Amino acid sequence: MESKINMETRKLGNSGLEVSALGLGCMGMSWSYDPVPDKKEMIKLIHQAVEIGITFFDTAEVYGPYANEELLGEALAPYRNKVVIATKFGFNFEEGKSTGLNSQPEHIRKAVEGSLKRLNIETIDLLYQHRIDPNVPIEEVAGTVKDLIQEGKVKYFGLSEAGVKNIRRAHTVQPVSALQSEYSLFWREPETEILPTLEELGIGFVPFSPLGKGFLTGKISTDRTFASTDFRSTVPRFQPENMRTNQALVDLITEIATKKQATPAQIALAWILVQKPWIVPIPGTTKLERLNENIGSVSVELSAEDLQMIHEAVSKLEIVGERYAPANAKMIDR
Repeated sequence: MESKINMETRKLGNSGLEVSALGLGCMGMSWSYDPVPDKKEMIKLIHQAVEIGITFFDTAEVYGPYANEELLGEALAPYRNKVVIATKFGFNFEEGKSTGLNSQPEHIRKAVEGSLKRLNIETIDLLYQHRIDPNVPIEEVAGTVKDLIQEGKVKYFGLSEAGVKNIRRAHTVQPVSALQSEYSLFWREPETEILPTLEELGIGFVPFSPLGKGFLTGKISTDRTFASTDFRSTVPRFQPENMRTNQALVDLITEIATKKQATPAQIALAWILVQKPWIVPIPGTTKLERLNENIGSVSVELSAEDLQMIHEAVSKLEIVGERYAPANAKMIDR
C-alpha cells in the first residue's frame, strides 16, 4: 500500500497537543537492535518520514545513551517548526551505561539541559518520566516538570509505563498530556484499568511496540534466534517455544490481512488506531519500505464486525511469555 495518503492528525487527550495519527519510534535507529544502522541512512529516513506526513518523533536520553537524541537533533533541525519531539528522563549513567533509576529533581533538570543541547532545541515538546522512580514521590517529579514548563524549557508532561495510582497523583500536580506504554494485540493489559483512567482524565495514549517488537509483522520465524546484542534475546516472549505458541496470533492477523488486501502490520496498527481517537502508536523502523507499510495502516478500515471477530478470536488464544526480562520487569509500575 503506497504512502501517498493524507496523514490525519490526532489530539493527545485534552492537552491540545496535536500530532500525526502515527508517530515514529526512533530507538532502533541507534540502540537495542542488531546491527545498529548507518547514521546517514537514518537521517535520510527521518527526512522521508517528515515528507510523508509524520510529525511525532520519539526518543530518550537512555537510547545510546545520548546517541539517539543527537541523531534526531541533527535530522530534524530543518523541520523544527513542523514536528513534535518527545524525549524521556529518569536514569543514571556511568561510563556510557545506565545504572538505575533517578528522578530526583536536580537530576531531572540536568537531564533536560542535556536533552535540549543534544536535540538542538530550545523547548522539549513532550517530556516523559521514562520509568517511575520508587525513591522519589511522583508529586516531586510532576512539580519539577511543572516548573520547567513555566520556565519555557518543556511544553507538555508525560509518563511511561506508569500505573493508575501514579498517573492520578501526578495529574493533580501537573496535567499529564500522554502516557506511553506497551499496547498491541500481543499485549492488551492496558484495556483493564489504564485506558478507562486515561479517558476519564483526558490523557492521550502513545503505545510503543504496537507491532509486538516485530513479531506481529509475520516476518519473524518461530525458530529464529537473536544476537546477544539484540535485546529481544533476553525477552521471554521471544524464546522459541513461546514464539511457536504465539504464532497462532500472527496467523490470525495474517488471515484478516489477506481479506483486507493489507499486510499483518497494517492490520495490527489499524486495530490500535480504531480503539480510541486519542491513541497515537509509535512503530519503529529503520527501513523506508516498512515506514511506507506502517503509514498505509491509516487507510485500512476495520468495521465493528471485524473488530468483534478479532476480539472473539484473540480471546481464545493463549499468549505466552513475559514482555520483559526480570531485571527490566522490576521497573514496571503497577
